[in-house]
Order: sequence, then C-alpha cells, then structure tokens
Amino acid sequence: MRTLICLIATILFFAATSLHVFGKEILKDEDIYERRMELYKKAEAVSLIPWYYFAAIDQYERNVRLVRRDLPEAQGVLGIYIKPEIWAGPLNRNQNDTNPLTISQFGGFGIDGNGDGVADRNNDEDVIFAMARYLQTYGTDHKHLKIALWDYYQRSKTVDLILGKIKIYKKYGTLQLDDHVFPLPLYANYSYKNTWGDARGWGGRRIHEGTDIFAHYGVPVRSTCYGIVELKGWNKYGGWRVGIRDINNTYHYFAHLNGFTSNLRQGQIVEPGTIIGSVGSSGYGPPGTAGKFPPHLHYGMYKDNGYTEWSFDPYPHLKMWERAEKMKKKQGGRN
Repeated sequence: MRTLICLIATILFFAATSLHVFGKEILKDEDIYERRMELYKKAEAVSLIPWYYFAAIDQYERNVRLVRRDLPEAQGVLGIYIKPEIWAGPLNRNQNDTNPLTISQFGGFGIDGNGDGVADRNNDEDVIFAMARYLQTYGTDHKHLKIALWDYYQRSKTVDLILGKIKIYKKYGTLQLDDHVFPLPLYANYSYKNTWGDARGWGGRRIHEGTDIFAHYGVPVRSTCYGIVELKGWNKYGGWRVGIRDINNTYHYFAHLNGFTSNLRQGQIVEPGTIIGSVGSSGYGPPGTAGKFPPHLHYGMYKDNGYTEWSFDPYPHLKMWERAEKMKKKQGGRN
C-alpha cells in the first residue's frame, strides 16, 4: 500500500510541476505557451514585426517536425528548424559552426541572439532573432513579409498555411487555440463507426478517406476547430463541401452537406462550434445531385508535411472530442 501511495504521489508531482529528466526540462503546457510568447514578443520588440508572424512560422514548422522523420526533434520550446548549411553558410566547411563572426563571413543565417557569444541553431533565442533579422531585411509590412516567406520556403502552399495562422493568431491574441468539438451537436440523433479505409466503388476504385456520421437532414454541422475556411463549393464526389485548415496544418473536410450557412465564405476565420452548414446527401454527380445515399456527414482529416498532404483516420479524434464535450457538458451541469 505504501508503495502504491508513493507511486501516486510521484505521478501527481510530475503532472503538477516542471521536471528535469536527464538534464532536459519538461514543462507544463501553460509554461510552454508563456515561454513561446515571451520569445515572440522579444523578436517583435527588436524587429517591429508583429509577434503573430513569428508564432505562425513557429507553429507551422513545429507541426511539420511532428510528421517528418528527416527532421530532428526540437531541443527547446520553438519548432523552427534551420538547416546546418543555411545556418553556417553554404560555403562554410564547418557546418556546425557556432562562431557569429565566421558565420557572418560566409553569409550564414545564424546569429548570437542571447549575447553569450555563440550562434547556436538549437538555442531558441538565437533562432528567433535570426529569423527576425531575416524577415526585417525585406521590410516590416505584410506585403514584404509575404515575399520574405516565399523566398525562404519556395512553396506557395507553405506560405498560404503560414498566412492563415497569422490571421488566426492576430484575431484571438493567444497561442492556446487547441480546443475541439464534435462536428454535430450532441443533442442530435446521430450514429457513426470507423469507416476509414473501406472500399468505395463510385468514381473508380478508391478507399474511404473519412468517417461517415449518419443523421437527419438539416442537422447543423459545426467547425471542429479554430481555423480558416480554405474551401467551399461543389465536388462530384463530396457534393456541397467545406474545408477548414487549423493551426496544426490539419485540413478538416466536411462533405455531402445539404447547404452552407448564409454568411460562410472562403478565408473566414471559424472556431469550435461555428455553424458552417447542415447534414445532407449531396454528391455523386453533377452540381445539385442529391439523394443517392442516406443523409450523413462525411468527415475527413488530412495532414500537410511541407511537401505533400495525406489523409488519416479521424475516428479516434471524433471519439475523443465527443467524450470531452460530453464530460464538459456534464461538469457544467453540476455547477
């Protein structure tokens, strides 16, 4: 019994405080957000570039790191990765150079941001100030910063994803935008099971890239996340559909809708619970086709890794969001 009590106490201590494991500090989520914002604000102060530009770049790169095996794990609270040859300079024989002087002589990206005499690409302050200096060379207005992003990433999709995050962070003024809800109201009569990967025949041999949630016509469909409406319109497979890109580079796809809310538009910022349309049975034909299958919402999730995009199973996320929302509602009812 004593051993069990000690074990529980240890777990609670680890969950409630910052830790040091093998010399590496493990922080609570709120502390991580606070440290990141502090770094963004410092970069803003020296460059006059709003903090949400740095937040958007960092968030994009952090999520790319999470789904790429060719990128190392982040050493600090930031996710920005700068290749050794870019940091040290393309002609610098020492790709691990940390000397600010020689890095500068070789036209490297790296600088000493925290004043310790070392330009370390694994140091958060050095990295954020190096990025600030790079962006500042283009100017501090949105038009020139957009050009800077294109020159740096050389991929229009990446620039668009970062610009979307900029809009979201600017509107809400916070980094804590990880809340989600189930796509249908919990009071609705609905049912679903894991159908991701099932065979589909209409339109050729293909797999089902999502989860079907069956409900009556007209049941409201909600945004599951904070994000940008990236797509709205008709598709011969999905019918009337909406695509929303969240801050984690994830694309949320809502298909077979009966219609859209009257004020929904591309480029609009939405949040968890925003009504975007209603359940229908549209699709599998030219614009306006409906009724070829029972009414339901097709919900899909896709991930961008900086090169391409692929689908993944949304079912576990749907179950998690559904449970969390039920629990929140239950706890709210007790207050």
